[in-house]
Amino acid sequence: MNRSGKKDLYESPDYFLLDELLSDEHKLIRSTARDWVKNALSPIIEDYAQRAEFPKQLIAGLAELGAFGPTIPEAYGGAGLDYISYGILMQEIERGDSGVRSTASVQGSLVMYPIFAYGSEEQKQKYLPRLASGEIMGCFGLTEPDHGSNPGGMTSNIKDMGDHYLLNGAKMWISNAPFAEIAVVWAKDEQGKIRGMIVERGMEGFSTPETHNKWSLRASATGELVFDNVKIPKKNILPGVSGLKGPLGCLNQARYGIAWGALGAAMDCYDTALRYAKERVQFGKPIGGFPLQQKKLAEIITEISKAQLLVWRLGVLKNEGRANAEQISMCKRNSVEIALNIARNARQMLGGMGITGEFSIMRHMMNLESVVTYEGTHDIHLLITGMDVTGINAFK
Repeated sequence: MNRSGKKDLYESPDYFLLDELLSDEHKLIRSTARDWVKNALSPIIEDYAQRAEFPKQLIAGLAELGAFGPTIPEAYGGAGLDYISYGILMQEIERGDSGVRSTASVQGSLVMYPIFAYGSEEQKQKYLPRLASGEIMGCFGLTEPDHGSNPGGMTSNIKDMGDHYLLNGAKMWISNAPFAEIAVVWAKDEQGKIRGMIVERGMEGFSTPETHNKWSLRASATGELVFDNVKIPKKNILPGVSGLKGPLGCLNQARYGIAWGALGAAMDCYDTALRYAKERVQFGKPIGGFPLQQKKLAEIITEISKAQLLVWRLGVLKNEGRANAEQISMCKRNSVEIALNIARNARQMLGGMGITGEFSIMRHMMNLESVVTYEGTHDIHLLITGMDVTGINAFK
C-alpha cells in the first residue's frame, strides 16, 4: 500500500499488441521490474518526493534488477542484456519515478558505459563490478554553470604536473553528485582536448554541494562538482578517447534509455486517468462517458502507441549496431514531448485531485520538466534532426 492507502493497480497499455514483438526473456525482465516498482517504489515515492529526499534503500533493488549497466557484459558484473531489455527496464522504473530512473541511467550509461568503452582493463576491473552491484555509486560531470547545450565551451581543465594532473573547474546539475563515490569528469587538457577521468570522493579539493529548492526530480539527489587543484593520478585518465565524442557517446546511451523511460511516465499517467475516468461520476455518469474526456484518452493512447513502435524499432536497430545518434535524438525528444502533453491532459481529467500526492500525475509532470531539458534540450534535439535532414548546421 502507498502513502495514501491506495494499491498500485498499474496496467500497461498495449493497443497494437507489441508484446508479440518481445521475447519471453523481455517479458520476464519487465514482469520482474514491474513487481519491484509496485512493491518497493510506489509505496514510498510520494513521501520521498514531498520531502525532496532520495530513497537510498532502493539502490540494492535496482542493482538486483540489473538496472545498473544492463548491457555491460557479465564478465564485468553487468547483466549482459540486449538494448530492448535495457529500454524495458528504464520504462518500468520511470513509470514509478523519473528521478529513480535518472539514478539508474547515470550509473549505467554515464558512469559504467564510459569506463567500459573508454577505460583501461585495470579501470574496468576496479570499478565496473562494484558499480553494477551498487556497492559504489557514480555521477557524470559534463555540464558547467556557463556551458549547458554547448559542452565544447567548457572551462574545467587539467594541467600535467609530471606524475599527476591538476584538475580545476566546476560542474552543475549533476544527478547522484551528493552521495556518489566516484565521478566521471570531462575537462580540457593544455592542448584544449577534452579528456575523461575518474575522480574519487576523498581527493583533496573535490567537493559536491547539494542543489536544493527543486520543484522537479525531488526524489533524486542533484548537486555540483567543484574541483580546486584536485590531484588526478594519471592512471585515472580514460585512455580510450579524447574530444567531445567521448561524452557524446555516453549521452547517446542515456538518451536511448530516456526515450523508453519517459514513455513509462506517459503510460502511468494514461493508466491513472483512464481508471479515474471510469470511476469518477459527474452529472449522473462516469466522466469517461463524456466526449471531451474520450477525446483526451483517445489522443493519449494514440501518441503512446506511436511512441512505443518508435522506441521498439530503435531498440532493434541498437541491437544490430545500426542506430545512429540522430535517431536516438528524435526518439528522446518525441517521447518526452508526448509524455509532458499526456501528463498535462491527464492532470486536467483528474481536476483538483490531479495536483495532490494521492496520484502520481503531478509528480510525473514536474519531473518531466527536467527530463525535457537534460541530455539535450527539446530545441537542441529539434536542431539535430533539422541538421540531419537538411545538411545545414543551425548551431553556428
